[in-house]
Amino acid sequence: MINLGIIGTNWITDQFVQAAHETGKYQLAAVYSRRLETAQKFGEKYGDVEYATDLDTFFGIEHLNTVYIASPNSLHFEQAKQGILAGKNVIVEKPAFSTPKEMDEIIELANQKKVFFFEAARNIHEQAFKTVADFLPFKDHIIGADFSFMKYSSRYDQVLDGQEPNIFSPHFSGGALADLGVYPIYAALAWFGMPKESIYFGQKISTGVDGIGTGVLRYDNFDVTIRTGKISDSFQQSEIYLSNGTLVMNAVNSISEAVFHDRDHQRREKLNVHQLENPMVEEANVFAEVILNPTDRELGTDYEEWVELARNVNQVIYDMRKSAGIVFDADEK
Repeated sequence: MINLGIIGTNWITDQFVQAAHETGKYQLAAVYSRRLETAQKFGEKYGDVEYATDLDTFFGIEHLNTVYIASPNSLHFEQAKQGILAGKNVIVEKPAFSTPKEMDEIIELANQKKVFFFEAARNIHEQAFKTVADFLPFKDHIIGADFSFMKYSSRYDQVLDGQEPNIFSPHFSGGALADLGVYPIYAALAWFGMPKESIYFGQKISTGVDGIGTGVLRYDNFDVTIRTGKISDSFQQSEIYLSNGTLVMNAVNSISEAVFHDRDHQRREKLNVHQLENPMVEEANVFAEVILNPTDRELGTDYEEWVELARNVNQVIYDMRKSAGIVFDADEK
């Protein structure tokens, strides 16, 4: 059984804890919050849970072996580092880190301390995502793709009122690309590999980060267009263009429908995909398998692939952000 601790008491943390419990492989053991009342309110429905209002106490809980971090983006690095130094596995909500320098340091430190680091990019661990991967032909049969994930954030209302909430703040490494843009970029790199060139045209809002934008990932023989945003909604499907037809998906962040329009045979082929009620169950399960079976070679190979993918996604987002002139406080560290 994995004794799980959490940093961050928002809705996504609750969803992950529920998913973790659903796998039967985790037990919530500890909750950190700066306010004891907040921690207790979160943890009371999960039984016997310890609470901490300072990180030294939290990471000092001996039976705690894995920590899920869902604090504001800019805090992930220091919290993950402290957790690893304390001998804990860390699951860091996407985007895990603000810069390639932070990512490289955490990966190296986790290897040194013989613990695991996971970026919680749930879409790549869903069975539907793997079904699409198995369906796709070799890259020389792919001629392009358009991926979209755009959803209006109610926090933008605060920006319009002159405030600067964390998810729209350069001080906390916010913005559309760093948040929702992670999903389509993960999809592109998991399916097609590292692009030769990455560029992003982001529309900045008053806080200095991007509210909406379009990116292009350039490969040898095709381009992938990325559309993302947090100040408007998109109902656009995502598509992959093949030499013999088009694969249409309802989304890339959580695929529940995928249909191949076969031009050569003039027919439609519906892929066997589905979506779980809690989309975080599958990632929680595969993380647990690695943690509970640290000497399994096949799982070890999977883990190394996830780590390198996380590293590459981080680099691409950094390059895209730089091309759009979006600067975080973390860039100066």
